[in-house]
Amino acid sequence: MTTESSTQAPPATSALLATVGNKVRAMRKEKGMTLAKLSETTGLSQAIVSQIERGMANPSFTTLAQLAHGLDIPVGKFFLGQEETRSPVVRKAERRNLKGVTKKSLGEAVYELLTPDQNGALEAQWIVSPPGHDTSATPFRHSGEEFGIILSGKKDIFLDGECHTLEAGDSITFSSDTPHWYKNSYEEVCVAIWVNAPHAW
Repeated sequence: MTTESSTQAPPATSALLATVGNKVRAMRKEKGMTLAKLSETTGLSQAIVSQIERGMANPSFTTLAQLAHGLDIPVGKFFLGQEETRSPVVRKAERRNLKGVTKKSLGEAVYELLTPDQNGALEAQWIVSPPGHDTSATPFRHSGEEFGIILSGKKDIFLDGECHTLEAGDSITFSSDTPHWYKNSYEEVCVAIWVNAPHAW
């Protein structure tokens, strides 16, 4: 494999490398792949994949082909639509299902992306939690802040062990650094909108 170049590139090239890197990272996350998994699938080192995602390496075509194969996309997809502006509208039928990249403990809950992609400063989700849904086995903890509002049903939100029961119309805001988990202990399906800043997935 050709050694990747990490020397200072001209501005136009740097912009292209940043675009390619952003697309690699976004596609990897969409598929629920870690750096280690993509490295294993492509045969590339984690260091090279990380440098490419950050726009710090100038990958050869062979390397791009390996990345495309690992992500199961055409290699040209890294470059198509560089100037394309994504629609700010997300139609109900076109919401991206995040279930493929959630933890197993999330069970049969529905997690759909309400924002156009995961490249922005915030991420909004449509969450449907069936009765008995419980994430207490694997509490969440990450950087940022969260806001949630219950549209229907009820849900228990635990913040560092303290339970807050929310009903339709109730909302909650908290630091994502606080260990948190969710439980639907009730007989009705709970529908909620959840916002993370920055995105959590």
